[in-house]
Amino acid sequence: MATTYTAARDVTRAPEDLANLIDGRWVPAQAGGVVEHRDPATGAVVARVPESTPADVELAVEAARRAFRTWRLTPAPRRAEVLFRAAEILTRRKEELARRMTEDMGKVLEESRGEVQEGIDMVYYMAGEGRRLLGQTMPAELPNKFAMVVRDPVGVVAAITPWNFPFSIPTWKLCPALVAGNTVVFKPSTDAPRLARDFIEILIEAGLPAGVVNIVYGAAPAVGDALVRHPDVNVVSFTGSTAVGKQVAAAAGSLMKRVSVELGGKNAVIVLGDADLDLAVEAIAWGAFGTTGQRCTATSRVIVERSVQAELERRLVERAAALRVGPGLEPGVQVGPVIHAGALAKIAQHVEAARAEGARLLCGGSRVTDPALTGGHFFAPTIFTDVTPGMRLAREEVFGPVLAVMPVDSLDEAVDIVNGVAYGLSGSIFTRDVNRAFRAIRDVAVGILYINAGTTGAEIQTPFGGTRETGNGHREAGTAGIEAFTELKAVYVDYSGRLQRAQIDLDLS
Repeated sequence: MATTYTAARDVTRAPEDLANLIDGRWVPAQAGGVVEHRDPATGAVVARVPESTPADVELAVEAARRAFRTWRLTPAPRRAEVLFRAAEILTRRKEELARRMTEDMGKVLEESRGEVQEGIDMVYYMAGEGRRLLGQTMPAELPNKFAMVVRDPVGVVAAITPWNFPFSIPTWKLCPALVAGNTVVFKPSTDAPRLARDFIEILIEAGLPAGVVNIVYGAAPAVGDALVRHPDVNVVSFTGSTAVGKQVAAAAGSLMKRVSVELGGKNAVIVLGDADLDLAVEAIAWGAFGTTGQRCTATSRVIVERSVQAELERRLVERAAALRVGPGLEPGVQVGPVIHAGALAKIAQHVEAARAEGARLLCGGSRVTDPALTGGHFFAPTIFTDVTPGMRLAREEVFGPVLAVMPVDSLDEAVDIVNGVAYGLSGSIFTRDVNRAFRAIRDVAVGILYINAGTTGAEIQTPFGGTRETGNGHREAGTAGIEAFTELKAVYVDYSGRLQRAQIDLDLS
């Protein structure tokens, strides 16, 4: 069975001209530069994006700093009402936003709808935190004294987001920051620029005051670095590559800023000999080739017991061959393009390195050259086997539709391989043995673990993040998503009418 390719229909639209948002006004970049953004499936220009400079960052931070003075004093339930209204608008506009997302970054329409829904869920969830923002109370050690902990907003947040989840990841950052009373300067990726504009327009329609969120488009060296180093930015929340994340963390840390970085992954599925192979194959194919492998939680490695290796590989190759590749807006397409030509070149380099190091190619392995897909950036779903732990394909993030199969003889060996890479985001195990499942829960060193499911599919009410070089310990989503954007303040209320000295004036008799 051969992979099927589907051409795009000829749909011509005028490109959209985007603008920065500074203090409630949509304005061009001060230097006047723009860059073109192209649909990765067709090559058509869909937007012209401001090419901002540090001067634009300066204006945006000033606006956010001014707005913080009043936004922080707005009662949290009132701040939350803006999010609730925005969620209702987003729900009505879900299909429109999903289609725009597919044009912007290529994921198939079904996945785009799912991402918009995830964003809607996050907006609703974090709006609910406006009536919680939980602190603590605890007994004081002295009489007639009360002790509690409250949460304060930190200040101005720099939110720097990637192209692969251009709607949901901004909601992960902006919603908890806003409901906690912070203001934001938002730098979205120029590789998927329009959803950021749409989301902020909807927040404004829902009642967000001017200056509370500001958008500055532009390249990371000019805009991102200026944001990270700006003295009036208090929190940096970044999602992107590990290499850039290390630079962000080092720069922000040297300035004593709070910094949260969510970075790469090299996620593995363990398949034991007693696994339901039909279920495992579906989960692995979805995890490896969904979003064309362009997720931090994508399934990159399959670590399989040798007793079922051959059968699992046969089924995976058959499943990969049945996938329909093409533009994400076309009905029936399951695998869209990668984001740009540079991504294609990087994936090809990983494939050639795998061949050179002795991995055996089972399917795919090349750019799609079908005439139906001229103009787009398509790479065939690819599977290698006999991959060993020292190979680049077993250790480095590919960010494309490439899967490495690694045979093992035991669960202990599989766990060692899972944990033997720099990343620790997501993992999975397929087994019918509850004892071995619980051993995996105990021993697999990742931030997210699935039992009899793939490596993707996190829900918004649970914390998202990983260990080792996947991040610096902060988590997004769930109640933990508030942590990076709030300061804890211990408060003591002494109503004794006299000075009581803690640890000194204790009567222990």
